[in-house]
Amino acid sequence: MLTGCQSTPESPQYVVAVPFAAPLPSDYRSEVAIARYSELIEQAELANDQQALLYYDRGKLFDSLGLSTLARIDFSRAVNLKPDLAEVYNFLGIHHTLMQQYGKAYEMFDSVLELNSEHQYAYLNRGIALYYGDRPGLAIDDLQSFLNFAPDDPYRVLWVYLAQQAQDPKQAKANLDAMAQALDPQNWAYQLVAFYKGDISEKVLLESLPKGVESHQEYAERLCEAYFYLAKHHQALGHMSLASDYLKLALSTNVYEFVEYKYARLELDIMAGEGAL
Repeated sequence: MLTGCQSTPESPQYVVAVPFAAPLPSDYRSEVAIARYSELIEQAELANDQQALLYYDRGKLFDSLGLSTLARIDFSRAVNLKPDLAEVYNFLGIHHTLMQQYGKAYEMFDSVLELNSEHQYAYLNRGIALYYGDRPGLAIDDLQSFLNFAPDDPYRVLWVYLAQQAQDPKQAKANLDAMAQALDPQNWAYQLVAFYKGDISEKVLLESLPKGVESHQEYAERLCEAYFYLAKHHQALGHMSLASDYLKLALSTNVYEFVEYKYARLELDIMAGEGAL
């Protein structure tokens, strides 16, 4: 059972039955690949470009295993050796966002877009950095640009909604209804949008999580996403204890590569800093 206790009469105690899954284990293949990259870096005489790519590839593997400090070190090495690697700046921007170093994060994402103006995920990640940096207007612009690349993606719709909600909740709800018209109701992630629209209850959303799942990894990924967006919903309602519990559940999945996992930790750090926990 997931419990969230609120002390005021208008904020009742919540007791919600939630689905669980075992945390994803570390991928041994990634660990073996890291060892191989390390041998190549240490033993081979490589040109700067080749060495940069090895650091970048090893950094991605560290990131996928949740080893953020080691990943950040490798990404920094890569960009020092080859300053035109757009994807490295994107990863560095994410890491600066997670450390709440928003100015540096904006610089990294700006560098990505200077090198490649069509880099979709730079718009997403800069938009998220702007959202957490309390600049919702600019965040909306970037997240809308990200949505424009794929208007039928429910996750892109949700991030636009979250940014708009921070600026004007009533207008955000109207815009969500309009954006949802481009979505496929058969896509499982549509259930998240339907929940935010008020078309389905939290109980129905939770019950939908196992449906159509074909692997443990897929189930853990779905749980990570659902827990994060449920946390954001309750956070907006002022249910901080329940939001915190959902964020911790998102982290318990070990889906390190997902946006929802990464920013669940940032959300908890921000809530703790604000005394909301």
